[in-house]
Amino acid sequence: MKNKESLYLNVKIHPRSARQEITRLDADSYRVRVKAAPSKGEANKELIKIIAVHFDVTASQVKIIRGHKSRNKVVAVTEVR
Repeated sequence: MKNKESLYLNVKIHPRSARQEITRLDADSYRVRVKAAPSKGEANKELIKIIAVHFDVTASQVKIIRGHKSRNKVVAVTEVR
């Protein structure tokens, strides 16, 4: 059986940005700019992809825990060890 460890991040998302970028604000807080609009969950999908690339994990290892319809979110990044 594999042990899973999760890293919980506080994320402030900025949809409809001119560019995609992720900025670390402190130990567990990030600001993420995405090009997608927040309609139909497109910004959330793009957020998951950006965080997955940044932490070098698959998109399935990134989950939005809280704030699906808010700019302030809690995101879990799970790493299988």
